[in-house]
Amino acid sequence: MAFDRNEITIGVYAPALVGDDGRPLAIVHGMERALPGLRLGWTTSEKEDLIPLPHRDEWIASSRTDGGFPLLCNDDDDHLVTISGWENPNGLAADGARHFEVHAQLPLDPVGIAAAANVIEAIGEGSRAYWGHATPFNATVEISRQTIDPVRKPGVPPRGLPALRFPDYIRSPEIPRRLGWLNYWSAAAARAIGFPDPARDAELLSHARRTVTGGWVVRLTDAPLDLDNPAHLDGLKRAYERFPEIGGRSTP
Repeated sequence: MAFDRNEITIGVYAPALVGDDGRPLAIVHGMERALPGLRLGWTTSEKEDLIPLPHRDEWIASSRTDGGFPLLCNDDDDHLVTISGWENPNGLAADGARHFEVHAQLPLDPVGIAAAANVIEAIGEGSRAYWGHATPFNATVEISRQTIDPVRKPGVPPRGLPALRFPDYIRSPEIPRRLGWLNYWSAAAARAIGFPDPARDAELLSHARRTVTGGWVVRLTDAPLDLDNPAHLDGLKRAYERFPEIGGRSTP
């Protein structure tokens, strides 16, 4: 099965699963509700052959592959949607606590673009995430290059974007490590970075909405983030300037 790079990538970061944790099922059900007509009823073999899952929910509930859940997808190579989750033993912050990551893919087409905010909200709420983002693949790659370290990952961030620091320098897991096109911030994450401030965040609030749990989905640009667009690049830079906590930049 070919994976198209013309996609929206979603990454959500949450506390590690514990015991008989119902979050994987909540995430999958929420994603299906967020994208009308979606059925995540298949997984793939090592050769990327589709494998139908007639008892999908029971399969998810009984699977704890890598501390999360195995890849699920729809049966549509032309509009591929995938999701999977795993435990990362490395910390999101200086405390070093393990965490649960959920990664999904939507097509970068009118249907995927229209559903993206609902999808990241569903995954964020279902996983009880600290934070997450949904960003076109090309921009995701460039944003990942912002994280540098003199020893572990030397380099210069692209396009004049600020340098982001490794988790060792981030004081709590609620503080996002980076920004994206659509940003999911839990209530705790929003407090940690000082959002919203009515005096400074009027523009962001015009593109934001509150979630049921008191978190936020914040959209940086109307159209999917394209760093070749000067207005989009400027918007991303302004957001980083507004939130110096993001990426550990306010830590000495």
